[in-house]
Amino acid sequence: MNNTILAIDIGTTSITAVIAQNDLNNKINILGVSVENSDGINKGLITNIEVASKTIKEAVQNVSKGVLSHINSTYVSLSSAYTKGIRSVGSVNVPNGQITQTEINQVMQMALYNATIVPEYDVIHVLPIYFKVDDSQLIDNPLNMNGARLEVAVYIVTAKKTALTNIKSALKSSNIEVTNFVLSGYASAISVLDEQQKKFGAAILDIGGSTTDIVCFKGKSIIYNDFLPVGSANITNDLSVTLHTPPSAAETLKIKYANLLPHSNHSDKEENSIKKIKIPVIGDEQNTKEMPLDSVQLIIHARVEEILVIAREKIKKSGVADSLGAGIVITGGMSQLVGIKELAQEVFDNIPIKIANPINIRNGYMSFDDPTMSTIVGLLLYGLDPNPNFELDSNKKLRQKQVVTQQPMNNLNEIKPNNTQADKKQQEILPRISEQDKAKGVSKIWKKFSEWF
Repeated sequence: MNNTILAIDIGTTSITAVIAQNDLNNKINILGVSVENSDGINKGLITNIEVASKTIKEAVQNVSKGVLSHINSTYVSLSSAYTKGIRSVGSVNVPNGQITQTEINQVMQMALYNATIVPEYDVIHVLPIYFKVDDSQLIDNPLNMNGARLEVAVYIVTAKKTALTNIKSALKSSNIEVTNFVLSGYASAISVLDEQQKKFGAAILDIGGSTTDIVCFKGKSIIYNDFLPVGSANITNDLSVTLHTPPSAAETLKIKYANLLPHSNHSDKEENSIKKIKIPVIGDEQNTKEMPLDSVQLIIHARVEEILVIAREKIKKSGVADSLGAGIVITGGMSQLVGIKELAQEVFDNIPIKIANPINIRNGYMSFDDPTMSTIVGLLLYGLDPNPNFELDSNKKLRQKQVVTQQPMNNLNEIKPNNTQADKKQQEILPRISEQDKAKGVSKIWKKFSEWF
């Protein structure tokens, strides 16, 4: 049976909903897409449940049009705002000598049990940083290995219970129950990092409308995450306040004239010829005033540099900077600013910088080859992965790898029910036939005994 999921990315500027399922070749098949302007949400948090519920409901209704498949599960992004990351360890004995998913689940649960979780917070992810079997070196996947003892070091992402409750309440109006919450920065990391970057470690900066998610990722796990309550909307606000121009005009200025490159590197001769621009005055939009283009670009440059500097300092203080051999990967809407890569190289002392778009899932609705789509693509990859990495999800359940097992042929009572009426009737008949056969067998044996004696 196809696993059909609904993925919802709740952002400050937009809410994106996608329905998708895997085809027979385990490739993602997009069934519907909806992108709505966000309202009632600020800096990744729901500030007005009634308004946010209405926006989410519109997105869900639009994405569901024409989709006949039953939705099996719903994955919802969660901003790093009001999240905390902690580390823990756990160990268990391996009674049978061979490590199965049972032992992996037990050692992950033990690591969670050993962690100190603040009462106001709930667990979103428990990710294994590494495993150890007996006295072996660090390993990624201990499944089917032989040993007497299994150890694990984990990174645990927790979120404020009130934030989770508010999201659940906003989804209730659409009759949606959350199957799993997924940290938005984690989803972005899944969608933009290649295998080499994961192996050597990278820091993902997902810079959106009013938030910046920081996720340091290595191997198959987060090793640090953080959050900045700033984004590209702050540039618009800076321009509006400093230049005394309406927010709509400030947004236009940002989109049209933002350029973080030094003037000597500007390749657009036409832009270089523009020295001054006319902008409307707030409260008197009929009149305009002239402003030097340099002044506009200086305001934009200052805000972007500030965001990058704060992110750099947080990563340095985290103690994981030496684990980020692949450098910094920038995604999200603000990654589209001209010159942000060059500015980031200066801020981060010339370590590798990459501007990344998510994996482009081909479909007939829209292109996902867009940095603003990193989180939603990550949600789809997370929810539809047929062979997921080991972790405890937001329900504290182990995400298990697919294991093909053969159905025993000699126990008819264990046959799993199918959806067709014919199969249901057959399952109702089979146990009765089995009992009749047993009765006949007993009768034949008793008759044989009578003939002998």
